[in-house]
Amino acid sequence: MSELPALPATVVRSGDRRYPALSRGFNQRWIAAPEYVRLARTPEEARAALAEAVAETPEDPARARIAVRAGGHCYEDFVCGDDVRAILDVSPMCGVSYDSSLKAYCVEAGATNWHVYRHLYPVSGKVLPGGSCFSVGLGGHVPAGGFGLLSRQHGLTVDYLYAVEVAVVDEDKNVRLVVATRDDRDPKSYELWWAHTGGGGGNFGLVTRFWFRGLPQPPRQVLLTALAWDWEDFTKDGFAALVTAFGEYFRDHQNPSAAAGKLFAMLKLNHVSNGQIGMLAQVDADDPDGPTAMADFLAAVGGRTGPRATAMRSVMGEHFLHLDVPRVMPWLTATQVLDAGGGNRCGKYKSAYLRRPFTGRQIDAMWAFLGKEQYTGYVNGQALIQVDSYGGAINRPLRQTAVRQRDSILKVQYQVYWTEQDACEDAHIAWIRDAYKATFAETGGVPVADGETTDGCYIGYPDADLGDRRWNESGQSWETLYYKDAYAKLQEVKRHWDPRNVFRHAQSIRPGTGGNGGAAGE
Repeated sequence: MSELPALPATVVRSGDRRYPALSRGFNQRWIAAPEYVRLARTPEEARAALAEAVAETPEDPARARIAVRAGGHCYEDFVCGDDVRAILDVSPMCGVSYDSSLKAYCVEAGATNWHVYRHLYPVSGKVLPGGSCFSVGLGGHVPAGGFGLLSRQHGLTVDYLYAVEVAVVDEDKNVRLVVATRDDRDPKSYELWWAHTGGGGGNFGLVTRFWFRGLPQPPRQVLLTALAWDWEDFTKDGFAALVTAFGEYFRDHQNPSAAAGKLFAMLKLNHVSNGQIGMLAQVDADDPDGPTAMADFLAAVGGRTGPRATAMRSVMGEHFLHLDVPRVMPWLTATQVLDAGGGNRCGKYKSAYLRRPFTGRQIDAMWAFLGKEQYTGYVNGQALIQVDSYGGAINRPLRQTAVRQRDSILKVQYQVYWTEQDACEDAHIAWIRDAYKATFAETGGVPVADGETTDGCYIGYPDADLGDRRWNESGQSWETLYYKDAYAKLQEVKRHWDPRNVFRHAQSIRPGTGGNGGAAGE
């Protein structure tokens, strides 16, 4: 094979062999047909790419948006939509370094979770407490208020964000790079930083770099386990006991300094056609009380169910582990073990923050729609309700951020997966919509913000149905469900930094005034 005389072009158009791969992301449900995809390798290339894009006239007025992509994990069509004209891809920008001038670790926006873990920890001993899915890009993960298995112990990613660099577009279509810090004396620049601590990706400009201060050290070793229970062994009461025990444990263990408060777990309530319900748990093994905390947790949850725990037999959402006997391993090794890669699948997702354990009515609805009373003929082992532990250090932030859900104990993600061209796609989407609406039927089909039990939804798991009255009868808008009382301030930031509303999608921050053009972020 002969070597290329030069690097391939950074602008990829239809006909280029790279175009089909670069016109889609993680969720194969959304495949775009943009005029081009442009890859940016440096902040200046990103700025120049954006400047050219906003100056261009669309070939098709119906396809006018400019989208920004980091890892490509957007669950909805905010990046790979039918109305997207250009995708500005920052994935080549994945540097991780220490910036002595800002006294902070600098991570470029195209870096993925695994890239950051693999390159930051070995040279610094530090960690950004982000998610377990390797391929998620920081360009979307951080502005959403990304979290992960260390977040109960150390907080959210945004709790360590010191500065952000953003390419912004002014009223005259001029594009410049702005570095905004959390101690910025310019109020407008400070607000731009604040907006990236939970205001969602792709709302205010094209993010090129993040800087983090005060990053924590992960445990030297963790104790990790993954187990399952066979669905056929569950009664309705046994199912309720399992879900209740899981919620009550995390309600009662919220001290991030205690071993039990550091423990993180995921409960995977799969549809009965999977055959099993699964659970993963990890605790800091450096803490002398870590092994006891794990044993107590497993006894508290498993001890209240009738079925006996066994090993996982299949993929459950994004995880499949053979660790029914808890095992001690280095933190970085455990992080690698937890990633399932993410197959070539289509998907639909929904979310909820819970301030208290599930109510009896909510548990009854989940039991029914997991195939015990409703959707009994539906067959999809990759339809599930995943319940993550939450709170701890997350609920004790060091400073104010745009993430407003700071007293929840659980975070829930409804997930359903299928392959492209699946004839049952409508049934898969119907299942997740019906299961979610039934669970939160008492509050209009959604987990209302500032509710007795619930506190809205997570912008990192966007759900376009929240803006549809057929699926949201709560009287609360998607803006309130995601952002609560922060939304009005986010609109002010939008009006100042994106006055033309260049960066937009179906659930982007609305400036409150007219705008032109269009773009979206991961």
